[in-house]
Amino acid sequence: MSKSKDKKEFNIPQLKQNITVNCKRLDDKQLDFLSKSLASRTNIMFVSGPAGTSKTYMSVYSALRILSDDDSKDMLYVRTVIESADKGLGALPGDLDEKFNPYMAPLLDKLDEMLPDTSTLQSDLIDKGRIKAMPINFIRGANWEDKIVVADEAQNFTFKELTTLITRLGKGSKLFICGDPMQSDINKSGFVDMCNIFNDSASRTKGIDFFEFCEDDVKRRPLIRYIIKKLNSVK
Repeated sequence: MSKSKDKKEFNIPQLKQNITVNCKRLDDKQLDFLSKSLASRTNIMFVSGPAGTSKTYMSVYSALRILSDDDSKDMLYVRTVIESADKGLGALPGDLDEKFNPYMAPLLDKLDEMLPDTSTLQSDLIDKGRIKAMPINFIRGANWEDKIVVADEAQNFTFKELTTLITRLGKGSKLFICGDPMQSDINKSGFVDMCNIFNDSASRTKGIDFFEFCEDDVKRRPLIRYIIKKLNSVK
């Protein structure tokens, strides 16, 4: 029997799975993302889209799949400590890890979804340093080798911070830069400008890709899709 002409096929690398990583059923857009994110030629992916479109989910899932395949690699979660509010909460108590811990919530939510809750796998990966988190303020001077870096809430990075971010990438590393242009909490976000610079054929030949989710890709719930469409209609 011949395959349906309407059926889309994606070239998704078949990586070893030494770590059990759970995943929701993926649609064609997410499978397309996975085929690009896991490709060895991909070095950097700019991932743009509104809330609830699985930007962070797919990036973290891709990172975990790569960690599962290669014991020499680890994962780094990077984000800013900018608060998503007009009025700040003030200085948080404790050392750097304690101060940054509240900002790790999106990553921990994804790890809870993807790693089996019947084992100590998540805590083991964190305790062994294979999964770490760091504020973007502390990455200057770093040289990332064999790291899968997920930079989240990148709409709150300045152009200078994004420049620092993408120039940390060393041998064997891969970088996902996830941002929602609708939800920047700073006046001079560099996310859209940086995406525009590298969203061209020359950059793709260097392994720098741009992937865009849209309002129709919202997975959170239909209400969120309606809200985003309504907000876009009054811009």
